[in-house]
Amino acid sequence: MQTARQIESVLKDPNLDEDLKHIARKVFADERISEEEGLLLFEKGPLSYLGALANYIREKHHGDKTYFNRNFHMEPTNVCLYTCTFCSYSRLIKKREEGWEYTMEEMLDIVKKYDDQPVTEVHIVGGVLPQYDLQFYSDLFSAIKAHRPDLHVKALTPVEYHYIFKKGKVSYEEGMKLMMDAGLDSMPGGGAEIFHPEIRDQIAGGKCSGEQWLRIHEIWHELGGRSNATMLYGHIEEFKHRIHHLEELRKLQDKTGGFQTFIPLKFRNKGNQMSHVTESTVIEDLRNYAISRIYLDNFGHIKAYWPMIGRNTAQLSLAFGVNDIDGTIDDTTKIYTMAGSEEQNPALSTEQLVNLIRRVGREPIERDTLYNVITDYTDHVFEDDKLYKGYVSLPVVKG
Repeated sequence: MQTARQIESVLKDPNLDEDLKHIARKVFADERISEEEGLLLFEKGPLSYLGALANYIREKHHGDKTYFNRNFHMEPTNVCLYTCTFCSYSRLIKKREEGWEYTMEEMLDIVKKYDDQPVTEVHIVGGVLPQYDLQFYSDLFSAIKAHRPDLHVKALTPVEYHYIFKKGKVSYEEGMKLMMDAGLDSMPGGGAEIFHPEIRDQIAGGKCSGEQWLRIHEIWHELGGRSNATMLYGHIEEFKHRIHHLEELRKLQDKTGGFQTFIPLKFRNKGNQMSHVTESTVIEDLRNYAISRIYLDNFGHIKAYWPMIGRNTAQLSLAFGVNDIDGTIDDTTKIYTMAGSEEQNPALSTEQLVNLIRRVGREPIERDTLYNVITDYTDHVFEDDKLYKGYVSLPVVKG
């Protein structure tokens, strides 16, 4: 755990900017930092300093506990009406022969593949097409629940809901209630990208606006639902746009308390219209995780998607505010690989995930989607308890 000596060393560092020391005092006193202070963290915060503050918050709330779940991803289609410049995953209507468009029966067959496995969640997101409408998803959620009532359905982003509600001529309020009644359990955080219109219009023009994204989540929260939030970073945005994004999330969380987890999503430049943009470095990634943890003082969890950043960086992130690395993930349609992720085979067994967490001195906790503890693997011994081969063991790093 973070010690008083470590905290004291931050405040006594003669080389540290006085404004940064002031922010540190606020963090250690559980006081909220301002937008201006958040921007200063991006502009001037050294990595070690940010790690110390973020790890202090992480361990204050969670100790060494690091969460994961057993889940699988399912994408109805990778053909999409929208042409987001950052997207390596979707295929345009005119190139639909390069993609897939699953029928209802095919999607249910995918779900049934996991009937004998202890997965707790199906994560459903995909492209936007007319045939995947309000009735389709209502029937799909109902069919999944009828087949396997205990499987948590985490599905669709506001980008998809905005389209299908408009097409179905129902309000956001009516549409979200229909989805809940059909079996929707929670919402993922995708489609947020960057809220500020200055950037959003350039990289995701035509999709729902930042305000509409936030409004759909707000309505879902008002219905008693929980959801996640994301931010796509490391492309053409500036630090001020990241802070604006975090501030909008923090304000809505103050209002509803419905967000569970924040997931920073690293921009990858493979196979998209922004391939000329240089990707962020690992150091920049870790700084962004840390600042997110510091700024979002009303979010319970910060998650790193290990397939997108790689296993080693995911391990490092656990010392920079992250306390969740998502799940086992069986990526049946290779969405992560297509997006240029670090992992070419984005699936891990429970034992591999547990060892990934253990090897940096953290405690692996299997959770369900709503963060109820299923199994504490801290002292668990597997029958064949070997460290996952092919990855160098990392030293324990904390703040």
